Amino acid sequence: MEEINNFIRTIIEKDLEEGKVSAIKTRFPPEPNAYLHIGHARAIINDFELAQVFNGTTNLRFDDTNPVNEGAEYVDAIIKDIEWLGYKPDNIFFGSDYFDKTYEKAIMLIKKGLAYVDDLSPEETTKYRGTLTEPGINSPWRDRSVEENLRLFEEMKEGKYKNGEKTLRAKIDMASPNINMRDPVIYRILHVPHHRQGTKWCIYPMYDFAHPLQDAFEGITHSLCSIEYDDHRILYDWVVEKCEMNPAPHQYEFGRLNITNTVMSKRYLRQLVEGGYVTGYDDCRMPTLVGLRRKGFTATSIREFILGTGLSRINSTIDASLLDHYLMEDQKMKANRLMAVIDPLEVVIDNYPEGKVEELVALNNMENPELGSHKIYFSNKIYIDKEDFVEVKPNRKRKRLALDSEVRLMNAYFIKAVSVDKDENGEIIRVHATYDPSTKGGDAPDGRKPNGTIQYVDAATGLKAKFNLFDVLVFDEVEGENKTFIERLNPNSWDIKEGFIEAEAINTNPGDHFQFVRTGYFCTDKLSTKENLIFNRTCSLKSSFTPVK
Repeated sequence: MEEINNFIRTIIEKDLEEGKVSAIKTRFPPEPNAYLHIGHARAIINDFELAQVFNGTTNLRFDDTNPVNEGAEYVDAIIKDIEWLGYKPDNIFFGSDYFDKTYEKAIMLIKKGLAYVDDLSPEETTKYRGTLTEPGINSPWRDRSVEENLRLFEEMKEGKYKNGEKTLRAKIDMASPNINMRDPVIYRILHVPHHRQGTKWCIYPMYDFAHPLQDAFEGITHSLCSIEYDDHRILYDWVVEKCEMNPAPHQYEFGRLNITNTVMSKRYLRQLVEGGYVTGYDDCRMPTLVGLRRKGFTATSIREFILGTGLSRINSTIDASLLDHYLMEDQKMKANRLMAVIDPLEVVIDNYPEGKVEELVALNNMENPELGSHKIYFSNKIYIDKEDFVEVKPNRKRKRLALDSEVRLMNAYFIKAVSVDKDENGEIIRVHATYDPSTKGGDAPDGRKPNGTIQYVDAATGLKAKFNLFDVLVFDEVEGENKTFIERLNPNSWDIKEGFIEAEAINTNPGDHFQFVRTGYFCTDKLSTKENLIFNRTCSLKSSFTPVK
């Protein structure tokens, strides 16, 4: 496990040394309106890992203050994702648990003269707010009396007004250089049933008001969020102070994680699903945690990837191949290695007895003998990958079977190609070969060297299988191209191959991990059955990532 060591850890150590806090409490506050993606993993892993370093606690708190698109489906999926990553929240809370207490804090602000009910429309509110270079304009209703504001806010709560007809705004400073402080809306009207509260409420607190209060209610010491909330911290502190929250939580921002050719916008991900461009949120091409899990990425590989990329206040872009690197590092000593032929070419061994099926033995993992071994088979008909045969003997750098050339079959025999059968289009459909029985196990008694070693699957015992091969789903924007998001989709992001895998795979279960010899790391798909084996390629064996030595 990568050791967590970043600027927030340094801050926490200092806070503990100076006695600012006595125990560390963090929280992960997702909005339950979408599935988590790899970008969320940075927040999850750092929230939990930092707390664990200091024997602290971490809450999972669902930010369900906006009932539009929120639902139990996402709540369940988020809990499952966090557990899969290897973490168990000390508590699970919902922002809606605090609606009554949050409402009371809004009343407190009104009574202090620090909040007012406003009648401006959303468009007028935006217009009155001003710009980065021009101050805002006070609302005509900014100076309503405390009594009137209390009455109107109660009427908002009772449902007497339509959506957008009134809001509750904090009274701060319409000339503030920080636009977030220009009388921000802290409550709005939404006549939408809540997934937990039903129709009890028709007014809902805004994130910038509810979030600091929820942190304070839970005793959170270090509220970690991404860097886009940096300009909101002044409002976070204002809410904590004016609502008299003690002890006061503090917000700390870290840079966003961007990955090449990977879209991490909930809006775009929803567009892909609802537009039918993918099969769902768990499509293996999606950067969602359910998609990555189905594709075969392990929790360990994702944790190591996140911790290995570090944490700073600067947004960073990481090459996607780094995630492949961590998957290979995690699985190279764990995954069973099987032979699978995804683009098969039939080879008939003319001098091997017809009807005979021979049992041989192969290690489950050549680099880790402790994983044991399994039976493989050999008969007079086998399958090899098409790319492993050429009619004319290749140069020494290309180790393949060719006419009048020998290769070693892994854990079996030397074979020599002697002729080919072709179809009416001149395509090779079958190779005829001979085998040397003295080379059983892979070496020749006379010391001769074959033209390489190739894998194979025995035709008598091999199993039919489908292999899903994935490529980039969405290409990054290229300066000057001016393409829309949909225009940047890769039309060749999913290729389905039909081939064969050795008999050992018959008892595989969804989620099992393998390394298919020379082909890559694969995972058994959730739809796979004994009658219809399906494997998803997680990554190929060659990564473009070069670790720093």
